[in-house]
Amino acid sequence: MDKTASGWVNGFLGMLIFSGSLPATRAAVAAFDPVFLTVARAGIAGLLALALLLVFRQKRPGRGDMISLAVVACGVVIGFPLLTALALKHVTSAHSIVFIALLPLSTAIFGVIRGGERPRPAFWLFSCLGGALVAGFALAQGPGASPVGDLLMIAAIVVCGLGYAEGGRLSRTLGGWQVISWALVLSLPIMAPLALIVMPSSWADVGQSAWIGLGYVSLFSMLIGFMFWYRGLALGGIAAVGQLQLLQPFFGLVLAATLLHESVAWSMIAVATAVVLCVVGAKRFAR
Repeated sequence: MDKTASGWVNGFLGMLIFSGSLPATRAAVAAFDPVFLTVARAGIAGLLALALLLVFRQKRPGRGDMISLAVVACGVVIGFPLLTALALKHVTSAHSIVFIALLPLSTAIFGVIRGGERPRPAFWLFSCLGGALVAGFALAQGPGASPVGDLLMIAAIVVCGLGYAEGGRLSRTLGGWQVISWALVLSLPIMAPLALIVMPSSWADVGQSAWIGLGYVSLFSMLIGFMFWYRGLALGGIAAVGQLQLLQPFFGLVLAATLLHESVAWSMIAVATAVVLCVVGAKRFAR
């Protein structure tokens, strides 16, 4: 398998794992405070990442890599998990999942700024079309939507795009799983103590679904998914492989409907279908 094909395969596996993040977060915030959920998932994943780095005796990152790792940590370890957890207090996971269609555009923009990539003009046409479809969907929801929840999701997409692009750039030299592992370890001295401080006073009311949600976002969303995703971005290109996130609404909506029994309107399916068509065009002109 050549480098580009390997990048797309790894990127697809990462995207597939991330598809369960918002439904799992929605299940977890039903019992856990969003701040606790954010620091707990980072703390758990950070301890696992530290163990992996020690077992495989990975060399410490250079001093020049520390700023990039801090950006990754702020974007995907702290920013995106916290903002989405707060948003899911106001909107359903089915509603929030459609905003993920904006993530490829955000990632591509930061891929140009931070990764030095130069997609062709037609790429931006398809990416902006996908973003416009999502924006139109959010505005069309009327009183059923939450402006606070929508704004939080948009902010989450911005910081996540930056974290993806920075991590993809750094993975070219440091390695995919090493990037997310070191970013988690870098945030561990802050996140682990905070988890103990803001932990619930009682666990009696925490149901099984909330524990499963916490486990999923800690192990898969925060660690394993990034191992595949950053490797995919490094091998296949940040802007190009980043377009795979346009497929995430499909898988996320299915999970929201089957696991959380949330209603999935035909408008959501129509928007998801339209933005997936955009990935075909964007992929063709990514380089």
